[in-house]
Amino acid sequence: MASRLLWATRAASFLRISVPYRGFATVIKDLKYADSHEWVKVEGNSATIGITDHAQDHLGDVVYVELPEEGAEVTQGAGFGAVESVKATSDINSPVSGKVVEVNTKLNDSPGLVNASPYENGWIIKVEMQNADELNCLMDPDQYSKFCEEEDAKH
Repeated sequence: MASRLLWATRAASFLRISVPYRGFATVIKDLKYADSHEWVKVEGNSATIGITDHAQDHLGDVVYVELPEEGAEVTQGAGFGAVESVKATSDINSPVSGKVVEVNTKLNDSPGLVNASPYENGWIIKVEMQNADELNCLMDPDQYSKFCEEEDAKH
């Protein structure tokens, strides 16, 4: 009985500490990151692009995602769409240049996928990359985590 009570007390104090404080946003290892908080997953010359957990967390509940047309050209660092949340509207910039080959149309009916699953179901577009060397301008997960910590410390 005493050990169960001790465990419950520990669990309660752990929960009290961890619930109000979300901690650092999730960063996925095999992705590259832009300083405007987009991620890119590269498979061959195909790049899947979305916004990061850090970005969706700062935006709050996403209510609308403005998507480009399939076949549109995107340029590294330039905007191709927008994410509208209850707090603000934020441009989405492309981490790579190329042609949009697929758009996540599920976001038209379920924009909240960006919040619930930013790295999986909430991806935004897939691009056929023109220049893989552009990936060298992006951050790896460790650099991006550090970048977010420094940015949050300023606010």
